[in-house]
Amino acid sequence: MKRGAMKILFVASEAYPLVKTGGLGDVLYSLPHALHDRGADIRLVLPGYRALLRQLNQVRILGWLDVRGAEGIVSARILETHHPDFAFPLWVVDCPPLFDRPGNPYVNASGQDWPDNGERFAVFARVAALLAQDTLDIGWQPAVVHTHDWQTGLVAAFLADQPVRPKTVFTIHNLAYGGHFSHTEFVRLQLPSHWWSPEGAEFHGGFSMLKAGIVYADAVTTVSPTYAAEICTPAFGYGLDGLLFSRQHKLHGILNGIDTRIWNPSTDPHLTAHYSTSRILPGKRRNKQALLERFVPQADDAAMQAPLLGLVGRLVEQKGIDWVLAAIPVLLAETDVRFVLLGSGQAVYEQKLARLARQHPDRVFIEIGYDEPLAHQIEAGSDLFLMPSRFEPCGLNQMYSLRYGTPPIVFRTGGLADTVVDANEATLADGSATGFVFDTPEVAEFLAAIRRALDLYRQPAQWRRLQQAGMRQSFDWSQSAGHYLALYSQ
Repeated sequence: MKRGAMKILFVASEAYPLVKTGGLGDVLYSLPHALHDRGADIRLVLPGYRALLRQLNQVRILGWLDVRGAEGIVSARILETHHPDFAFPLWVVDCPPLFDRPGNPYVNASGQDWPDNGERFAVFARVAALLAQDTLDIGWQPAVVHTHDWQTGLVAAFLADQPVRPKTVFTIHNLAYGGHFSHTEFVRLQLPSHWWSPEGAEFHGGFSMLKAGIVYADAVTTVSPTYAAEICTPAFGYGLDGLLFSRQHKLHGILNGIDTRIWNPSTDPHLTAHYSTSRILPGKRRNKQALLERFVPQADDAAMQAPLLGLVGRLVEQKGIDWVLAAIPVLLAETDVRFVLLGSGQAVYEQKLARLARQHPDRVFIEIGYDEPLAHQIEAGSDLFLMPSRFEPCGLNQMYSLRYGTPPIVFRTGGLADTVVDANEATLADGSATGFVFDTPEVAEFLAAIRRALDLYRQPAQWRRLQQAGMRQSFDWSQSAGHYLALYSQ
């Protein structure tokens, strides 16, 4: 690493490919690498989950840190590892009582939050704050500590109390998850009493780790310009809109990028056929055929001619899954479309989708769970991508879809509004259209956007121009990394 390079410590609860539950994990892989490519000196701190530890080969023990937990002192062993997927060292907080357990990082097998999440992420934050001050005398001290989502919200708060400290940046990936805990928990964790105020971490009689991040960080970012404005309003603010509005001077909306090395239709190892902007049709057709044949033995001409609508995402209300469920029977009745959906979420939505698939085995294809190769195949093999989120801080799938020549259908919100240009008469004429955007959060408007898309799909020349305009968009991380470096330097 070049001498004089800016040292940045990333602190997060997940990072692809070691542990990933959603877009947060993708960002924590891509953004640090984009900054590393620009010469920054990076370390990334992660909790030592069992599934993560299993993926490490050689580790070096940097030392031990003893911090307060809920029942007294908790000891954490700090490991350093060089993982082949990462261009910089990873630091792992190995604390078996809190992190060595099977399954999801945040919830148990029945989908309930781990009951000790407050302690788990308070301890993680205490340890990260000590590492940021080079308490172990490693000889590496960051200029900036960049923390992510509620699980790391207390890091900036612990550092704010220090007379000499690095600058802190806190990124909100989704304000809907606030890290809310009780006053009892606040006392049990022996958190500083001066945090307990409306100007501090206190929130409606409990405390919020997310709020702590907003209050105590030097800068707060979120993952698209539109979402940064939206969260300052009651409709999107989850009770924090007043606080965010008052902190607008330090609130920045920086659009996420996508990893264009992983998401590239001309090199993607998960695809049956590769394709590019200049030769879309043959590749898209072969990928569509392979995708259909995963679910039906022979993809006949009728299936190949019919529009295939794809969806990859969490099956929750935020993602507009209820609108999708309402739209599917209507579209099955009035058109020849097929659907392929991949995701998991609320049991009621999983069951309703499974029922539709049983009723229409040759037209509705469902995979419950997560399957990375299949996610790539759906992006490449579908003709249209459904992403009608009620709110979407940034969203990555619409960017993957554009890059894969699969025009997305989205609601005008957050990062979707910042990345998809609606296909209307004017934008089709000037070549700027990239997808289909509806403005009113209702099933009827969603259906109207799908019908507009299906009409254009029947006009091959127009459709090809729309696909090419989407594929030409630049969503790599280099621009976003530049914005972050400028923010760190301020």
